[in-house]
Amino acid sequence: MAVLTEDLKLAIVRALACYDSPKQVARCIKEEFGVTVSPQQVESYDPEKYAGRALSKKWRAIFEQTRKSFLEDIGKVSVANAAVRLRRIERLANKAEDQGNVALALNALEQAAKEAGGAFTNKTRVEASGPNGAPIPHAHAHAHAHIASDVTPDEYAKVVRQVLDEY
Repeated sequence: MAVLTEDLKLAIVRALACYDSPKQVARCIKEEFGVTVSPQQVESYDPEKYAGRALSKKWRAIFEQTRKSFLEDIGKVSVANAAVRLRRIERLANKAEDQGNVALALNALEQAAKEAGGAFTNKTRVEASGPNGAPIPHAHAHAHAHIASDVTPDEYAKVVRQVLDEY
């Protein structure tokens, strides 16, 4: 079991308060500080776990304050920002495409489209209206919109196969 400095303990407690798993924290401590700690040792600094039941008041207070700040200020979490998420999705899509993983690339593109289209917000769409909120008049108010396509299902399937074969 590694002997932990105050700085290491602080880093562990703060990471746990931000909902990082003990395994993630152990890996982070190894990468950032060059110290090997086990997930079990890390878990002893989480007052919400059985292993952390004897955590000192000092570290409990730091944990609780960090958790409170974390939950109150979601803006500090980079992935809470749509632009950050889109950049990460773009990197994943490019990597998947470079590796020839068409399914993953398509999933990433779909995710990006949902993200850009606001699929992950609780905002409702505002529809355009005419003067004083009245409906917008249509030239053919009683005509039903219909989009015709001259592409047969077989032609469509052929084009999809060609695109997939290119990857």
